Amino acid sequence: MGLALIQKTITYWLSEHPSIVNFRWSPTQSWGSTWSFVITAISVYIAAATTLHLLLILIIGRRRSVPLGPIPAVHSLAMALISAVIFVGILLSAAAEIRDTRWLWRLTKTTTPFQWLLCFPLGTRPSGRVFFWSYIFYHSRFLHLFRTFFTILRRRNLSFFRLFNHSILILMSFLWLEFSQSFQVIAILLTTFLYSVVYGYRFWTAIGLPSACFPFVVNCQVVLLGCNLVCHFGVFLFHFLKGGCNGIGAWGFNSVLNGAILLFFLKYYVKEYFKKRTPGPARDDNASSTHLSSVNLKDKDD
Repeated sequence: MGLALIQKTITYWLSEHPSIVNFRWSPTQSWGSTWSFVITAISVYIAAATTLHLLLILIIGRRRSVPLGPIPAVHSLAMALISAVIFVGILLSAAAEIRDTRWLWRLTKTTTPFQWLLCFPLGTRPSGRVFFWSYIFYHSRFLHLFRTFFTILRRRNLSFFRLFNHSILILMSFLWLEFSQSFQVIAILLTTFLYSVVYGYRFWTAIGLPSACFPFVVNCQVVLLGCNLVCHFGVFLFHFLKGGCNGIGAWGFNSVLNGAILLFFLKYYVKEYFKKRTPGPARDDNASSTHLSSVNLKDKDD
């Protein structure tokens, strides 16, 4: 009885609450839902990170690090919990949306539950349960930006790719909502699941517990990239074989960016593989995973 009550409570607060069911993506109702906001936010992020990086180089040099104490560990724990909540929320919400609209799909023969997860029907509006959690996911992207500043304070180099990657991921999350883009339900499920695992691992190692004996973060990223590739191919097939998918223009932009990041990843991964095959100092998981992120799954110090 107690377990059933807990399950019912979780289901209500994560998929049946009126704020979730009645959500609507709108410039007048949703904070951060305008083009001016997202462009300004990305610009401020790049300017702040670059300025801090240059100031620290001028003031204390490259070798001295700024002690951060438990802040990175707390951040990792918070991101793991937030990602887990978003994962459960959108999973329950997707199940509820399928349950509530299955009768209409059968009547009109327009889609199936599996097809809907990859390919929203044409005319889909950004409202309801799954778009609420897409909205929460979009805002959670800004919390990932703190890792850039952790990296700077720890005296690592600030790369163009890191700034580009974080900025593009925020923009893509915005486009998911702005154009009701297909594929976002699966993308959020995959990403938040791996976020919860990777950030949990980062918290685990940050508090001094032993790390994995293999490149954990990089392997998680390989899994995510592979799943994304398969899902993008599925969207492509549904779009041309089933009459079109909503937000296909934004999906195309998303695919090009993911492809570019995948090529960068493969190039870097092959380079690291051959480096490891040559004699030299031992390299750990943290070093091998630097800059490798199509979903911001960087190493625990990045």
